[in-house]
Amino acid sequence: MPTKKKPQAIPAPERRGELLATAAEVFAAQGYNATTVRRIADAAGMLAGSLYYHFDSKESMLDEILSTFLGELWEGYDAVLGAGLGPRETIEALVTESFREIDRHRAAVAIYQKEARHLAAQPRFQYLVESQERFEKAWLGTLERGVADRTFRADLDIRLTYRFVRDTVWVAASWYRPGGRHSPEEIARQYLSMVLDGIALRR
Repeated sequence: MPTKKKPQAIPAPERRGELLATAAEVFAAQGYNATTVRRIADAAGMLAGSLYYHFDSKESMLDEILSTFLGELWEGYDAVLGAGLGPRETIEALVTESFREIDRHRAAVAIYQKEARHLAAQPRFQYLVESQERFEKAWLGTLERGVADRTFRADLDIRLTYRFVRDTVWVAASWYRPGGRHSPEEIARQYLSMVLDGIALRR
């Protein structure tokens, strides 16, 4: 009589990744404060006690979700900023990299947008403040460089332009779905065309 094969257990790192992905979706949909460990466990199809085998708290899960997202974002941004590109090419590359991150971490981006302001007041999430300061410096510096070398218009309000581009890009996390009709690179091209060249025909 053939012996019954036991189902293979999912390796711990892979299972941990699956649980974080589930938690991110729940946090993004319900909000951090309204989300309980039991709610995450239910979404993952497990008991709340079993979830504590992998994480000591929902705060730990949120921390890992956000730090992983920002770590990958800065890996891409630093590569762009260190490539010696011109101002326009730098903006194009930063926007493209941003959409790639939305594709990889849509739920984390949504959480960041909703929760970063109040989380930043907690010592554990101080890195959110530091990341925001680096983010502003990278974008404002590139725009200022573009105005100085006449790549961009001299009458631009640099800070207003930065806020417009930033919000226009990152709000896409509210509607973007990975695996959809357009790749992140295609969406970036369309956004860049509108932001840098406008939508009206030149007469």
